[in-house]
Amino acid sequence: MNVVIIIGSVRNGRQSQKAGYFLQKKLLQKGIDAGIVDLAEYPLPIMEERINRDPQPPANAILISEKLKVADAMILVTPEYHGSFSGVLKNALDYFLPEFTKKVIGVVTVGSGKMGGINASVQLQHVVLSMGAYPLPQKLIVPEVQIAFDEELNPKQELLSRQTDRFVEEFSWLAQAIATAKKLNKKEEII
Repeated sequence: MNVVIIIGSVRNGRQSQKAGYFLQKKLLQKGIDAGIVDLAEYPLPIMEERINRDPQPPANAILISEKLKVADAMILVTPEYHGSFSGVLKNALDYFLPEFTKKVIGVVTVGSGKMGGINASVQLQHVVLSMGAYPLPQKLIVPEVQIAFDEELNPKQELLSRQTDRFVEEFSWLAQAIATAKKLNKKEEII
């Protein structure tokens, strides 16, 4: 199974990438191919047209699209800004639609306070639904992200470690189930 983790923050001093890289490590330990699309490394201009309708899409949009097309599932990682998910993530999502259709999407939010981005997680799940994707019901919420991980990007608190394990289990189970169903459906179409 191929998973893409999208890190949806580009600001100086950002913290959300810690959760993204930790999740990548956990997925790789389970034998799942997990890549990162860090929007700080693939900057996108303000979206004027979806990539599949743009005669000259931005180069980074093409690169991201290629990674998303081959993904069986994705995880979106975002900080909560002013009660919502990051604008840079929303802008990136607006570029793509077919890349998300009928794929499982996990939502991970971080915050500097005790709530860990809960408002952003709910809003992001609604966006995922509107894109024709399947949001994982289990969300991963990371409160006080600035102190949540050690230098090796391992959680400092046992609770976050257990919540991450549960998230990874639920995500990998549902993503594999949907990927298997899609493959079976393709075989039936061929016959």
